[in-house]
Amino acid sequence: MDGDTLERFPLTQLPTPVRRLAALQREVGHPSLWVKCDDRSGQLYGGNKPRKLEFLVAQARRRGRTGLLTTGAIGTHHGLATAIAARAAGMRCVLVLLPQPITAHVCESLLLAHAYGAELHLAESLAGVVRRTGFLLVDAVLRGQSLALIPTGGTSALGAVGYLRAGLELAAQVEAGELPAPDTVFVALGSGGTAAGLLAGFRLAGLRTRVVAVLVTDILPPSRGRLARLAGASIESLRRAGEALPPHRFAPAEIEIDETQLGAGYGAASAAGDAAAGMAHALEGIELEPTYTAKCFAAFLAAARRGTHGENLLFWNTFSSIDPRRGVASLPRPAELPPAFHRFFADSPQQWATSL
Repeated sequence: MDGDTLERFPLTQLPTPVRRLAALQREVGHPSLWVKCDDRSGQLYGGNKPRKLEFLVAQARRRGRTGLLTTGAIGTHHGLATAIAARAAGMRCVLVLLPQPITAHVCESLLLAHAYGAELHLAESLAGVVRRTGFLLVDAVLRGQSLALIPTGGTSALGAVGYLRAGLELAAQVEAGELPAPDTVFVALGSGGTAAGLLAGFRLAGLRTRVVAVLVTDILPPSRGRLARLAGASIESLRRAGEALPPHRFAPAEIEIDETQLGAGYGAASAAGDAAAGMAHALEGIELEPTYTAKCFAAFLAAARRGTHGENLLFWNTFSSIDPRRGVASLPRPAELPPAFHRFFADSPQQWATSL
């Protein structure tokens, strides 16, 4: 079973490599530390987003949709990846966004989304996101268009199939002798599709690998029960597509949520995350960002130092190392964005300007 029965719009370049973190092993005194390099998952954009989006974009095209609409915070990597995927597919992209703590990285992501053609709409609350999304979906219909609603983070039963396949991919690499079977995989937990899909893929492949989902959001954080249901629903998506699989129900206890790295909340950097990112870069040349992967790597390091979670630990890198600036001629000036977004640049102009 390879999970390839569903139609995909090609956004990935797989499999992504695995490698031993030899320098980190020596530094922390752990015998077996590994990384899954999903930062190289696609040519246009890497990280965990393309694995989900290639199924969701294919579904939207099959249903005759002319565009994609999704939601997130103003620095959303998912929103940027959706804009890149929409342009590749010749589709309209609409983003409904919430404020978050402002950093240079957040501002750059927002400018890049605009540069890739995304239409930006700001909402000040979750209720405002719902209202604005509903209005835009109806408005598109009235204009003779149709937008596919892509869930936040690409997290749905169909989107999670992307990471079910990733779990099977890692199992194949274990079978080929590229790494030992991980006792535990550490992955950042935002909307939950990545962690749930991995759990489903590991179990279908016969791996007993534990998934530790490192919580990075306080905005509607997923529970273990939701992750378990989503893992089962991803398998059901394959069954409906014709895969000869038995139905599978997961228990919430099959996945662990690590809540120790959230810090001040979604989008806020943490001291532990910053230190972990610095170590990852200095010892292994791995680039991380503060919202998701730095906090996940901090949890991975803490487990390695404690000697918990088994002998073979793997960090799943979900941050894109593909520079999205390669796909645009230049970044727009902040004044070119809709007026509602100007304040995010005016509040700390030096902070973002120095990195662009």
